[in-house]
Amino acid sequence: MTRYFLYGTLRHAPLFEVVAGAPLSGRAATLAGHGVDWVADAAYPVIHEAEGRTAPGLVIGAGPEMAARLDFYEAGFGYRAETRKVETETGTTEALVYFPDHAAEPGAPFDLADWAGRWGAIATGAAEEIMARFGREAAEEAFALWPVFAARAWGRQMAQDTAPTTLRTAMTQGDVPHFAPAPGGWDGFFRLRRFSVQYGHFRGGVSERVTREAFCAFDAALVLPYDPATDQVLLIEQFRYGPLMRDDPQPWVLEPIAGLVDAGEDPAETARREAVEEAHLELSEVRPMLKVYASPGYSTEYFHCFLGLADLSGRDVHHAGLDDENEDIRSHVIPFDRAMALVESGEVNAGPLAMMLLWLARERDRLRAGG
Repeated sequence: MTRYFLYGTLRHAPLFEVVAGAPLSGRAATLAGHGVDWVADAAYPVIHEAEGRTAPGLVIGAGPEMAARLDFYEAGFGYRAETRKVETETGTTEALVYFPDHAAEPGAPFDLADWAGRWGAIATGAAEEIMARFGREAAEEAFALWPVFAARAWGRQMAQDTAPTTLRTAMTQGDVPHFAPAPGGWDGFFRLRRFSVQYGHFRGGVSERVTREAFCAFDAALVLPYDPATDQVLLIEQFRYGPLMRDDPQPWVLEPIAGLVDAGEDPAETARREAVEEAHLELSEVRPMLKVYASPGYSTEYFHCFLGLADLSGRDVHHAGLDDENEDIRSHVIPFDRAMALVESGEVNAGPLAMMLLWLARERDRLRAGG
């Protein structure tokens, strides 16, 4: 057995079990002359030499398989194991400790409970996708997708704040007696998951077990900029792969500003960030519109829709987009009535934009009156 001294997020039992493939079991230990702090602008800690400080942690024993899994996970963050002497209640012992192989600027002192409250479920969910790649991919390759895995886990966490049930059934996931993965599918930026399921019927009883597929995407924030003073809206236009794959001769589409919600991010902040990235536009206020599934029959994609109040006077066609995301975005500032005419003609053929313009049609008079 190889001893490891755990000082950071792997002391969170659910995360450790996913990473190590076994429950967390260890004994308290300390490493003198070291401190554990948040990495500045990151959601994980770093251990470093610090005179007068003592790093608390756990000593665990790991067999070859567990050790390989731990090394794989830590390598993805750029951490490598080094031998140190740690103190336990029975005396001094040697253990492997993960140190960064790169410069990592320490921030405030790390607190595991604080981390677990905000990031524990996200990190554990992301680790499930990471560790599914153990033995198939190098750590660096697997961890290139860590931000999207974490965003997907954040979406599952936000899903716990579910919508009301005043008309629809009060049945819950407890009325789904069988739900299990099935072989096949695809894992990448997006996931295509095969599964078998059996669910409750409205008239009582349950369905047959059926095998289906679902497209596992992300939560996205969508924002429609509107200027009540000029009665104008801002629409963006960009090349889209969906129409291309459907063989649409015109794969450039009018849409609202939109972007994926980063892990731990408030969707309203995503809306503000994307307005700057996609339209070079600062929003004076962001107001909730709707929260909806894009296509619940087969996709997890979920839209947090906002109205963005902004000064659109003097703006016309504008070009934006992030080069590192290969974005080529053109924005149009047009009168509200023309936008509605585009809905009528079908030129607005993206469902979210049509939905958001219709929402605005209902609220427009109140907004123009200062409401």
